[in-house]
Amino acid sequence: MISDIEPGTERPDSGRAISVTELFTIGVGPSSSHTVGPMRAALDFAQRVSGEGKVGRVVCELFGSLALTGLGHSTDIAILLGLSGESPETVDPDTMRAKVAAIRSDETLKLAGRSAIRFTEPVDLLFRRGEFLAGHANAMTFTAMFDDGRSETATYYSVGGGAILREGEPQARVNFTLPHPFSSGAELLAQGEATGLTFGDVVLANELAWRPAEETEAFLDDVRAAMHACIARGCRTGGILPGGLKVRRRAKDLHEILTERGPRSDPSAVFEWVSLWALAVNEENAAGGKVVTAPTNGAAGVLPAVLKYYEVFTAAPTREGSRLFLTTAAAIGFLYKKRASISAAEMGCQGEVGVACSMAAAGLAAALGASNSQIENAAEIGMEHNLGLTCDPIGGLVQIPCIERNTMGAIKAINAAYLALRGDGDHIVSLDAVIETMRQTGNDMRSKYKETSLGGLAVNVVEC
Repeated sequence: MISDIEPGTERPDSGRAISVTELFTIGVGPSSSHTVGPMRAALDFAQRVSGEGKVGRVVCELFGSLALTGLGHSTDIAILLGLSGESPETVDPDTMRAKVAAIRSDETLKLAGRSAIRFTEPVDLLFRRGEFLAGHANAMTFTAMFDDGRSETATYYSVGGGAILREGEPQARVNFTLPHPFSSGAELLAQGEATGLTFGDVVLANELAWRPAEETEAFLDDVRAAMHACIARGCRTGGILPGGLKVRRRAKDLHEILTERGPRSDPSAVFEWVSLWALAVNEENAAGGKVVTAPTNGAAGVLPAVLKYYEVFTAAPTREGSRLFLTTAAAIGFLYKKRASISAAEMGCQGEVGVACSMAAAGLAAALGASNSQIENAAEIGMEHNLGLTCDPIGGLVQIPCIERNTMGAIKAINAAYLALRGDGDHIVSLDAVIETMRQTGNDMRSKYKETSLGGLAVNVVEC
């Protein structure tokens, strides 16, 4: 029997500093929590045990949402690749399926890329459907059997955005002090008031605790370039998405239609272009391509589409404005990770597309010159109108309604930014209040609406 699991009020990230390099990472689709996280966990386990002796066999058990929707999210592929020594940052999406096919055909993999072990998928990769572990709704356990009779078992949790926790090993606390620490919207506003810095500049100043400013700026430029490259790939690639739903990729055809239309004088062209850019990214994600987790893969299209809107449709975009967009969005993302969750298995899609919408709204407002109170208002509006958004992917695939949902999140973010810009920053509902409301709503939401494909559209739409 599946029970509703309520996350604790103490979040895994609540007591530590988070860097932009952790929030924005480049990985493969279709899911940060179900593909990127499990690949990282499998790689970590493989690297640990491969140095402790001769391993004869490894068994992986998947629980919770990973078991229920893992096949649709390519969790099985991620586990095989991670055990084989591949990482989501460096794996070649064009060769992934061939490598997995070889493992399945030979029933053998090279553990951590080193020594070959027997791996028979039906008995070594087990989907424990209907079983949840207490630590998190995305859980996996690995067991290594050594030739000398020893065994070693470890449990990992994929907590959202590709981040993982190994049970029994608390996340490392920072051994340095950030110049402008904040764990709430109120504290972020207070830091801005005390220093005269924008939210984005507070983040940049804090990043100095990790690396020189020019390295952070170079990282932000790389993130921007990766987002734009993903849009470009999505706009030129057609065909049918993998997984069995036979979903046709639409971005390529839409791009051709909008390009042929010529001058963008029709007001509808603006939101059509924004929707196109979000579609392009999430079709790439659904196909297992390279995307930026922003803050997750399932919501990876929102920030790139709104950033592209800023650079194409606003009056005076600048490179500094694009960086400010990303650092401001990161500031808001940190708050959701610290005070709630960005995992759909805990929060539903309000924790993915909702959070991305809130981040993008804040980023756009900042890039357009908003005050800190207006930025906080934009972030609040972006989430307030995504509260209760469920995660009910048909067939467990990150396709329906996930791809279109990113277009909605992008359009909402732009609307939220301009609503905030037209006000003076004074508003009744605070960002902290809406984050706490999202957390409570996620706790109250039944498990069948939280990335299990046991409710909502996933059961009310007949698969083709």
